[in-house]
Amino acid sequence: MIPGSEIDDFRGMSLLITGGAGVLGKAMVKGLIAHGANVAILDYNLAAATELVNRLEPHTGSGEAIALQGNVLQKESVAAAVEATIARFGKIDALINAAGGNKAEATTSMEKTFFDLPADALRAVFELNLIGAIIPSQVVGRHMAERNQGIILNISSMNAFRPLTRIPAYSAAKAGVSNFTQWLAVHMAQEYSPQIRVNALAPGFFLTQQNHYLLIDQATGGLTERGKKILEHTPMNRFGDPQDLIGPMLWLLSPAAAFITGIIIPVDGGFSAYSGV
Repeated sequence: MIPGSEIDDFRGMSLLITGGAGVLGKAMVKGLIAHGANVAILDYNLAAATELVNRLEPHTGSGEAIALQGNVLQKESVAAAVEATIARFGKIDALINAAGGNKAEATTSMEKTFFDLPADALRAVFELNLIGAIIPSQVVGRHMAERNQGIILNISSMNAFRPLTRIPAYSAAKAGVSNFTQWLAVHMAQEYSPQIRVNALAPGFFLTQQNHYLLIDQATGGLTERGKKILEHTPMNRFGDPQDLIGPMLWLLSPAAAFITGIIIPVDGGFSAYSGV
């Protein structure tokens, strides 16, 4: 086998992805299924997850997908989803923690200063992004420890490298996700098995339901001032497309990355490399 060719064939691999019915999650699910993996889509919105499963187009070599309802902030809920996944596929080779997002209520504006941000909104963003990655990692990580192998892939953000204005809770939570990724990589390798790897992708600026109102002017359909600044500081001069995550995701989940753990990879069009000058 040519080194690296194993990133194209995921037949026989079973994965659980949280937030799999979201904008980025959908793209990852489709990419995995197309490469032969079996995927359990865990989402709070079961209808959206079921619709995604029904829309997947099966073809020769494609994997199977199932939809599961669950809450990543409740260990019992995640445990039930894990049991259902193992019952269907026999094992879980990889976990992708894609559940996350920001809230308008936790975002500063001309009308709402930092001093006025409600604690419940801040707490909700922090818990969804960080605790929502830790709890599934606990539940699925135990299964991986028992098997002495597995892969956990977290979804961090550019905000983890450099906090952005207006979104303090989201930036802090994603910084926590990156830190947790490194901590868990060391912990699982040293305490359980070096065949358990933990890494993260850090998407740059992708248009999603959570950030659309910040980047696109609702009245004109054009870019907001914030959106213009982002593109000015992105050397590739565009927002990310969910498909841009597929290649890095497949690589980190494949044997081609067998000696890689504890890293956070920017997928940002050069944003993190540009000084602005």
